[in-house]
Amino acid sequence: MEWLINVVYYVVPFIVLLGILVFVHELGHFAVARMCGVKVEVFSIGFGKELYGWTDKHGTNWKLSAIPLGGYCQFLGDADASSSTQDVEAVKLSDEDKKFAFPYQNPFKKLAIVLAGPGANYLFAILVFASIFFFLGKINFPPVVGEVFENSAAAKAGIVPNDRILTINGHEIENFDDIRREVDLVTDGEVTVEILRDGEKLALKFPLVELEVAEHDGTMSKRPMLGVKSVNVIEVEKVELSLWQAFAEAGAEAWNITEATLRGVGQMITGKRSGEEIGGIIRIAEMSGDISKQNGFLDFVVFMALLSINLGLINLFPIPVLDGGHVIIYLIEIVTGKELSPGVREGLFKFGFTLIIALMVFATWNDFVRLFHRWFA
Repeated sequence: MEWLINVVYYVVPFIVLLGILVFVHELGHFAVARMCGVKVEVFSIGFGKELYGWTDKHGTNWKLSAIPLGGYCQFLGDADASSSTQDVEAVKLSDEDKKFAFPYQNPFKKLAIVLAGPGANYLFAILVFASIFFFLGKINFPPVVGEVFENSAAAKAGIVPNDRILTINGHEIENFDDIRREVDLVTDGEVTVEILRDGEKLALKFPLVELEVAEHDGTMSKRPMLGVKSVNVIEVEKVELSLWQAFAEAGAEAWNITEATLRGVGQMITGKRSGEEIGGIIRIAEMSGDISKQNGFLDFVVFMALLSINLGLINLFPIPVLDGGHVIIYLIEIVTGKELSPGVREGLFKFGFTLIIALMVFATWNDFVRLFHRWFA
């Protein structure tokens, strides 16, 4: 019976989450392709064998496929779903049909269609955040301990996951960011921390311990810290916002998430941050399951918005096969006024495909190592 419960909590939310985000992404490509007069032959959620599908009046085959780990739009004239190569049969299309085939569009239209996928992910996240801000209030990350770093001050003091930090040196802690603010103000290296554990208040007094951390500018520094990490849970602070203010706050939230993600990627590339933090499909499934099992529906929706931004951003990375790789190619074609040769395009996409597979293998390995430590450590 336990395995069935885990399926409900981990597999089902993951499939729903990924299905929604993939649909949003591909819908962006689809909508702009239609506006540009390009025929979409297939709109698929998932890969592999078709489980269910229908064809609309415009000739698009909408389908759900057996492997729910992505999706694609395939345009008229493309040999594959990534639009990396032209169908060899495309040259046989009539002049009238070529007007609706993707390979025969000008690079400006191709660029708009490619950018529409990541753009849809960002728009979806902004709509989610704006709706929450307008109808419910501002999102707050409570000062609840999710993880305690080994050999940290918190670990030595006996602070454990799920403890809620109420005060530091007598100052009230309302959200997780307040913890660093108060710790940075400590001058004598010692703190008094009041926590709430299982409904009981506890007061702890202990010295801080210096830990090495990555700063916002990418540099590494040592500073006195508690050594705790937040938990995947949110609270909503009731704040009255106009619709315009809600969208402004949502846009700022999307920008902050993007900036933090890019900063983290940059730190990994320069070696200032461990590549072990890279996660893949298994990690997403684990996180979506944990949230659905331990938290509420709102937490799941916020996580979906966060993941939508990350999906849109990653797809903009200038790697052939991803949307960002296509963007670079079309920009080159716009500047030079000529298309890249089929040989060059094929070489670029083979390189991109190899790189993506390598990253997926690395991320999956990290996921398995993390799960092993979670289950057996």
